[in-house]
Amino acid sequence: MENTEELSNSINNLDSETAASSTEGAAPAGAESVTLEEIQKTLEAKTQEVQSLQDKYLRLAAEFENYKRLALRDQREHVRFGNEGLLKELLPMIDNLERAICSSRQTPNGDALLQGIELTLKQALEILGKFGVRQMASVGQPFDPACHQAVARVESDKVPEDSVVEEFQRGYYLHDRVLRAAMVSVATTSSSRQEQDDTTGESREGTEEQPSPS
Repeated sequence: MENTEELSNSINNLDSETAASSTEGAAPAGAESVTLEEIQKTLEAKTQEVQSLQDKYLRLAAEFENYKRLALRDQREHVRFGNEGLLKELLPMIDNLERAICSSRQTPNGDALLQGIELTLKQALEILGKFGVRQMASVGQPFDPACHQAVARVESDKVPEDSVVEEFQRGYYLHDRVLRAAMVSVATTSSSRQEQDDTTGESREGTEEQPSPS
């Protein structure tokens, strides 16, 4: 009988110890949720960091592409206009040939010389044309300060006002850029010339009436 009670007490003690061990080894109820929350915050922070780095990479890639495009454009411009100074120095030769042709046309029996000069001029223009140089048409065109340099005004009622009447020195383009502006005379009507003279006269009279400072 006593043995049965001792066995029963031993079993009860064993159960109590097992329950206590289980209670001591168990984590607090809120411990697991706190750990997951911290992990989630860390993941969100890393995700934002990765997104920020990706945005920086995309911006740098776009800036690099823009830089390459600008560098290629500058390189093409340099290739197209690298000989601008040399070609501009050759233009006076063309001017002298054109003047010689005009003079030969006014001289009797100058056909042979005229033909030789015309062939030389044609060859020179062909050489310049290989580098993108072309002559500018000015006579009869509206005056454009971007490509014309007005050196005189001529009264004329036969052509529209502010149109080029005469060309003293031919202008040239290098591709789509003005290599040298043309020296021209520009038409003006008699009425416009009279208004300009009246305005100039009134300006002079006003200047003469002003007393000089003592």
